[in-house]
Amino acid sequence: MAPLLEVRGLQTEFQTPDGVVHAVNGVSYHVDEGETLGIVGESGCGKSVTALSIMRLIPRPPGRIVAGEVWFDGQNLLTLSDNEMRRIRGGKIAMIFQDPMTSLNPVLTIDEQISEAIRLHLGLGASQARNRTIELLDLVGIPDARRRVSDYPHQFSGGMCQRVMIAMALSCHPKLLIADEPTTALDVTIQAQIIELVRRLQKEFGMAMIWITHDLGVVAGLADRVAVMYAGRVVEESAVDDVFDDPRHPYTLGLLGSVPRLDEARRESLQPIQGVPPDLTRLPAGCPFQPRCRFAIERCVQENPPLVSVGGLAHSSACWVSDTLGAAAK
Repeated sequence: MAPLLEVRGLQTEFQTPDGVVHAVNGVSYHVDEGETLGIVGESGCGKSVTALSIMRLIPRPPGRIVAGEVWFDGQNLLTLSDNEMRRIRGGKIAMIFQDPMTSLNPVLTIDEQISEAIRLHLGLGASQARNRTIELLDLVGIPDARRRVSDYPHQFSGGMCQRVMIAMALSCHPKLLIADEPTTALDVTIQAQIIELVRRLQKEFGMAMIWITHDLGVVAGLADRVAVMYAGRVVEESAVDDVFDDPRHPYTLGLLGSVPRLDEARRESLQPIQGVPPDLTRLPAGCPFQPRCRFAIERCVQENPPLVSVGGLAHSSACWVSDTLGAAAK
């Protein structure tokens, strides 16, 4: 059975005064129906740009998609006209952005903003769209939704605004929901509430989801599979348990080593990843993680390793020493 979403060799770049920024460099991954794919990596690794490329929301100029395919529900999204893409965006594919306070229009009521998408994609009248909006606000836990539907974004807290964004994303029963670090701007207690809400609604609606984050703890409890990104590439992909139990890329190992743990398994000090990410305007010929890698060999300097299967058909890594990394990292 074909995946719901399949990204193949996606490349996105930005023209800047300092040169061309190669933000996404041949990213490939897939999402099956009803599945949750977690995408992790440090800031600037290309997580959000990949998601915006899928949605065809890259600002032009300075950005442009220069290569690749994005297959969704049997269509290559990169070949569709703008009008065809608008019918899919917000309807079949929805996205929750990082900062809810800046994602909502401050001069429009909540009703106006959610109802617009409902009328556009579902063809409902104004009264029906308003009733649907109230139902959605109830669903995501907005108290007294019938009254608050006429409020403006500034009258809601950050957590409530994120619930409004989730209601908007779910308004047209999407097949795929992309959540781009939706809890980053919220405090820890509200983060947990939003994550639990999204998990419950995903099961209720049966939709697939891409959850973009830098928080490995969130991924552990939410995702079915994980794709680890570095310097605009996927460097490891596997089932969520395999990433934690048997990491096969030094960068993944570094991420895990920098996460605090409360169990007895490790009480030693956290181990930061030394060095800095590469300059995306001047990518090296070899592996971009090589200058920061304690397992690097001479081949890592000369050749950039492809993403290949390791340790099983469902586990892939882009590393020349991945076969020996598991034993060395124990």
